[in-house]
Amino acid sequence: MNSIPSVNLKDFTSGDPVRKQKFVDQIGKAYEDIGFVALKGHFLDETLVDDLYKEIKNFFSLPTEIKRGYEDPEIAGQRGYVSFGKESAKGKKEGDLKEFWHFGQYVDDDPERAKEYPENITVNELANFNEVGKKAYQTLEKTAKYVLRALALHLGLEETYFDNYIHNGNSILRPIHYPPITQEPDNAVRAAAHGDINLITLLMGAQGRGLQVQNHAGDWLDAIAEPDELMINVGDMLSRHTNNKLKSTIHRVVNPPRELWGTSRYSIPFFMHPISEMKLNVLDGCIDENNPKQFDDITAGEFLDERLRELGLKK
Repeated sequence: MNSIPSVNLKDFTSGDPVRKQKFVDQIGKAYEDIGFVALKGHFLDETLVDDLYKEIKNFFSLPTEIKRGYEDPEIAGQRGYVSFGKESAKGKKEGDLKEFWHFGQYVDDDPERAKEYPENITVNELANFNEVGKKAYQTLEKTAKYVLRALALHLGLEETYFDNYIHNGNSILRPIHYPPITQEPDNAVRAAAHGDINLITLLMGAQGRGLQVQNHAGDWLDAIAEPDELMINVGDMLSRHTNNKLKSTIHRVVNPPRELWGTSRYSIPFFMHPISEMKLNVLDGCIDENNPKQFDDITAGEFLDERLRELGLKK
């Protein structure tokens, strides 16, 4: 496949069985072929998108010493600020040319589950930052739930198979700032080639060049969304659970041409994670004579812990 397919979530939510099945078939084929789609018809409105970009630009414009006051290495970067160059791709020693923030789950109906997660960190300098972040988090989480319902049907599972696993799951909203490049990067890029850890990722901010996806032939394709689209890709957890039937595709964010080094780039991925005890064991329906079981049994929590150590975020 040499381009990223575009699908419309309104087909799935239309109430028309034919349109709904069309969406299931389209997204299922795309995730088997390349692991990425551009999604229209999601639940984010233009005002919320504008408000979120305004707030994150205001935050990343704060002085470095103020931002670092919101960085807590004790929680492996799971909430609050992570400073420039701290994260690297698996197997790569150079840090990515980015800084970012983490909003995490808002648990309001399960006190025991709430104890499992660090609390979200409040930015005192920006009155609307946390409120807008929470609204965006919950809107993207709702969108992700419907995408997973479509994928459950594609896999021959109950439509709501994933619902209980993602309710109060360990999902993360990560506004990222790629600052202007001020010197020769010395083998570092804005985000080195990697696969995501989680079930699926919903990405805001892929309208300009930079994000690239590797197809099965090894070619790098530009992944550019329309202004009203989200890029949504399969993560390693879902790939593992489906015995690689749904593909977790390697992707990267390349540095811009030298004449654009003086510009910032912003992107906002939402990483949909399940609860930690979800078993990622390969689904029986994804094993046959031609596709024997490829992965050992593991829980989502164990897998996440393993990957955070590989990324250098957890010691």
